[in-house]
Amino acid sequence: MTQNNKSRLSPYFIIIILLIVLLGMILLSFMLGRYSVGLKELFGIVFSRIIPVETFWNKKMETVVFNIRLPRILMACLVGCCLAAAGAAYQGVFQNPMAAPDILGATSGAAFGAALAILIGASSRVIMVMAFFFSLLTVGLVYLLSLRARGNKVVGLILSGIMVSSIFSAGTSFIKLVADPTNQLPAITYWLMGSLSGITNKDLKIVFLPMVIGLIALYLFRWKINILTLGDSEAQTIGINTNVVRLYVIVFSTLITAASVSVSGMIGWVGLVIPHLSRKTIGNNYKYLMPASMIFGALFLLIVDNVSRNLMAVEIPLGILTAFVGAPFFIYLITRRGNLF
Repeated sequence: MTQNNKSRLSPYFIIIILLIVLLGMILLSFMLGRYSVGLKELFGIVFSRIIPVETFWNKKMETVVFNIRLPRILMACLVGCCLAAAGAAYQGVFQNPMAAPDILGATSGAAFGAALAILIGASSRVIMVMAFFFSLLTVGLVYLLSLRARGNKVVGLILSGIMVSSIFSAGTSFIKLVADPTNQLPAITYWLMGSLSGITNKDLKIVFLPMVIGLIALYLFRWKINILTLGDSEAQTIGINTNVVRLYVIVFSTLITAASVSVSGMIGWVGLVIPHLSRKTIGNNYKYLMPASMIFGALFLLIVDNVSRNLMAVEIPLGILTAFVGAPFFIYLITRRGNLF
């Protein structure tokens, strides 16, 4: 597969620039917020954990940096990275430019699990676990159903995803119908809109390992995804077991999607738009497209989260903002000359 060179710049140079921009945005994100933290104080607080530094800041500022902003910034980067990587992987293995992390029902299952947990009055930690479990369960059911589907296996997998996703979406709607309209229904609705408010270091520790495992696996599989984009026949002629590779990619993509949705709620458009933006910037070669999508996704969601927590007195759910940004941008992409894929 030849790289589609959309830029005269070296792909490595573009990735390095993206990393620098991401690091700059992370630094800026620490200073943004209702409680102001200056650059000097930020560096002092950070370096005080490494070397002895004379304290010239108050303890409240240190608490804000390490207990509030650090876990939220890292989580925004991880969730954006995971959703974009999963979207890029699905678009490759399904050879479908409209593929997104929710194509196999992972987000619908997570929504049902979270809504059910809220209905029974579970704690925030249990809500996260149930969302994660039902997300994996949904994709597992989709895959088992697709094995019994006749004809094209990829089409059977996508159609099974649509059917199972609709069932869990109906289940979520029923839970909203019977939920207490005073407390439970608003909590379910807010969770479904997506947010990173209230993220703690404990939340970060829970999802960090599955996210990192899935991201590393997808990065290592990027050259096989490249081959799958040529079609199953071509891939099989050079000795690639397409069914096994597709299964592995689905498993790891589902793992990072489930981990992301369980902690952030339903955040759309990241996994659909960011891979296309990366493809327009760096080309179709997954050797560069996968890492570029990961960095772009982290940068995009971090920017959106900064807008969410600073634009108004009340935080705007991330799902609303990503839709406002993602939908017009995708319209722009599909109306430009050239193919999406």
